[in-house]
Amino acid sequence: MTLLSYDSTFEGFLTAVFEIFEFKYSNPKIIKKEELQQNLFANPIEIITDTTKSDRVIQKLNLQLERAGVRSLIYAFLSEKAGVEDVLFTVINYAVANKSRNVMKDYSNEAVLQISQLTKSVGREKHRMEAFVRFELLKDGIYFAKIDPDFDVLTLIMTHFKKRYQDQKWLIYDLRRKYGIYYDLENVEIISLDLDLKLIENKDSSIFSDAEIEYQKLWWEYFDHTNIKERKNMKLHLQHVPKRYWKYLTEKKTF
Repeated sequence: MTLLSYDSTFEGFLTAVFEIFEFKYSNPKIIKKEELQQNLFANPIEIITDTTKSDRVIQKLNLQLERAGVRSLIYAFLSEKAGVEDVLFTVINYAVANKSRNVMKDYSNEAVLQISQLTKSVGREKHRMEAFVRFELLKDGIYFAKIDPDFDVLTLIMTHFKKRYQDQKWLIYDLRRKYGIYYDLENVEIISLDLDLKLIENKDSSIFSDAEIEYQKLWWEYFDHTNIKERKNMKLHLQHVPKRYWKYLTEKKTF
């Protein structure tokens, strides 16, 4: 087995794929650097991310798998599923061996089927994040939202929120992965920061603007008064709004 370690980025993964074909490594296995700690006896080839190489792989895949196929590979990668690199490389290798057709439609292939299933799961999480993100106005004028998605979908929702909230500064922060996306009225950038515990727990109202506090109270009162107990269908409600999203919804807070 030839073990190749990379920096956990999609570009790093594609760089590893490029070098596997360039140097014809036998029985390759691509693994994240942080996972090497679990194998003290591993002696991997360290892959240095090279966007020139990763771009060449993307261009090749775009020609063979089309944009939808490449999108599926990206979504599957962002699932962070253990061993997803093996599945992705299997599909890429399968595509290289079958240049005359788009293998992404061959669901009889187990790896292709896994990619399809992961793509659906990640896509579903993306849409839910777009629907359930709730911004809160901080005293510094930035609209802040925190999320904790099952998959690493933050970069997938950037365009949606940039188009929808073009006239306000906002920050969406992924609590689990400890990074965020920030919009400054012109550009969206990925940022890493140590978040104040007050922002995480929402226990100190002093961080919010007075207008935000009043708005949340009014919204909760409205939601409470329009919620007719006799018509409540909790089973249906949970289907549309799974309970794991409740902690970030203004209408689920109490004052």
